[in-house]
Amino acid sequence: MGKIATAYRSENKANMSSSEVSSRPGIQFGLSLPNRAVLFGLPAEELIEAGVSAENTGLFGSLWVGDNLLSKPRLESVVTLTALAMRTHLVRLGTISMATFAMRNPVFFAAQWASLDLVSGGRTILSVCNGGAASASPRHAAELAVTGVASNERVARLEEGIEIVRRCWADGTATYNGTFYQFEDIEVLPKPAQPKIPIIIAVSPAADKPKIEERALRRVARLADGWQTVFEPVDRIARRWQDIQRYADEYGRAGEIGHLSQHIMIKIDDDADRGMADGTRFLRKYYGEKSWQTSAQYLPNFLAAGPPSQIADWITRRIDAGVNVPVVRFVDIDQDTQLERFCAEVVPSIARHADISRVEPTPSAQLARG
Repeated sequence: MGKIATAYRSENKANMSSSEVSSRPGIQFGLSLPNRAVLFGLPAEELIEAGVSAENTGLFGSLWVGDNLLSKPRLESVVTLTALAMRTHLVRLGTISMATFAMRNPVFFAAQWASLDLVSGGRTILSVCNGGAASASPRHAAELAVTGVASNERVARLEEGIEIVRRCWADGTATYNGTFYQFEDIEVLPKPAQPKIPIIIAVSPAADKPKIEERALRRVARLADGWQTVFEPVDRIARRWQDIQRYADEYGRAGEIGHLSQHIMIKIDDDADRGMADGTRFLRKYYGEKSWQTSAQYLPNFLAAGPPSQIADWITRRIDAGVNVPVVRFVDIDQDTQLERFCAEVVPSIARHADISRVEPTPSAQLARG
C-alpha cells in the first residue's frame, strides 16, 4: 500500500502549487475508516493499513472511525483508534461520531480518552453526538436499555458528559453536581497530552423544526470547538455555520469555533450511474436496507458517486459553504483503489479551487511522551 503514497507524492504534488489555488486557506482532508466493514469481509488489519497509507500520502490530516454498540455493531472505536495510534505518527485521530457518548460513564471515559491522547502523542479529536432515539429501531432501543439510559435523557447526558470530561482533563481535582453524575474532589490521572482536547458536536437537526434546530446549534456554540454534519445540503451548511458563529459571539466565544467537518461517502467510478448504484448497495449493506442514510431524502447529500471530476465538484461546493475538514469514507471493500484514485484524480481538481493543507510524512517522528 506504500506505493499509493509514493506515486502520489512524486507525480501529483505539482498539481497543488499555491499559484493555482484561491484565497480560501486551510482545507485538510480526513479519512473515515469503515470499521463496521469488518462484519462484511474487510480484514481488520487492512482497515489499519488503509489509515497508515492515508497518512503517508501527506493529504490526510486526520483519521476517523464510527462508534455504536448494538445499533450498528463495529470494531470498538477507542480500541481501533489506539491501534491506529501505534501505527501512525502525525495524523489526528477521532470519532465520527461517538454515538455511545451519552451511554458511557463520563469519568471512566475521561480516563480512557486521556490515555489514548497520551499514547498517540496528543493527536485526538473527540466528536460526540446524542446517538439514536429508542424509536429509531429495536436495536437502538436495546442499546439504550442495556446501558440504562432513557431515550429522552440523551441530550442532557451529552451536555453533562462534555462538561465532566473537560473538568477531568483539566489540571487538579474536579467537582461536579449534575442531574446524572455527582462527585467531589476527584482527580483523573494521567492527564491528556494536549492542554485542551478538541471536542466537536455532530448534529444535523431537522430543518422543519426551527426551535429544535436553534437549540442544537446553540449547543454547538456553547459547548464545542467545532461542528460536524452529515447530510446537509450546501445552502443549509452555510446558513447553519453562520448561525453557530453568531450564537458563539452571544456566549462570548467569538472566534473559538473553527472546525467544520462533513462526513462524505465516496464511490469513484467513471460510470456515474454504476457508481451510484454500487455505492448505494454498499451503504445499504453497511447501515441496513431501511436506514435513513440510503433514503431518497438524504442520499444526494450523503453519497458523492461518479467520475473524479464530478466528485471534486461535489466536495468543492461544500468547501465554498464553509467546510474546512471534508471527511471522506470510501464505500467500497477495495479501499486501496479508491484511495489511490482519490489522491491522484480528485484532490488535484479540488486544489485548483482551495488551499489543501499537506501533512508531510516524517519517518523519524517519535511517539510523544506525556
